[in-house]
Amino acid sequence: MWFRRTTLLTVVLLVSAIFVSMRLTEFDLSKFRDFRNMIDFLSQWFPMNYSALPRMLRDSAETLAMGFLGSIFGLMIALPISFLAAKNTSPSAFVFNLTRILLSFVRSIPEIVFGLILLTALGLGPFPAVLAIIFHNIGVLGKLISELIESAESGPHEAMKAVGTKNWLASLFSILPQIWPNVLSQYFYRFEVAIRTSLILGFIGGGGIGQRLFNDFKSFQYSSVSLDVFLIMLIVIIVDSFGSYVRNKVI
Repeated sequence: MWFRRTTLLTVVLLVSAIFVSMRLTEFDLSKFRDFRNMIDFLSQWFPMNYSALPRMLRDSAETLAMGFLGSIFGLMIALPISFLAAKNTSPSAFVFNLTRILLSFVRSIPEIVFGLILLTALGLGPFPAVLAIIFHNIGVLGKLISELIESAESGPHEAMKAVGTKNWLASLFSILPQIWPNVLSQYFYRFEVAIRTSLILGFIGGGGIGQRLFNDFKSFQYSSVSLDVFLIMLIVIIVDSFGSYVRNKVI
């Protein structure tokens, strides 16, 4: 009886939340009656305009570089911090709580906010966008990796400490090998997210294919927009395929 009441209450709350959310977001499927307008709009995207392809490829490479640097530097900084943010490897409760709070604070700030601040200070271009991605990735990867550290087997770590190994060396050689495949998995996921984020940062002057997409859209160059979108999809697919290949080799 108690289980049925709990289930009924959960269903009622869920349905209520869906209803309220639909009202707040003006969710209305009847608006698709004008679907033909979308088809007419998309028809302007083709055929693709290949005249600017060399410049688009350069901007695509810039976007890829932005995502890569923002992810790899974020990982390099977050990895040692994550050991301070894990209960089983942090030197004290004070350091653990302080590090968790700092990671939560950095993670709570969207990349676009970092980008707007840094673009104001450093000017337009990809460099402020890379820094914005790094800052956010430190918060996200720091939390994710610290949770992986906490879930690692404690036996190897305790054995190395028992023979006199320093705590940071014991953590490095006993815990990191256990979690490394999952760390790589998280890294490549964040790499994909960083590429999509760099597109949004391009809308505010962060460079790359995102800025070109924004400019082409504003100038009604829809045949160029379609090629921009195709190149973006290609970049994400390549990164995802390469990430899967690396993960399979490591695992």
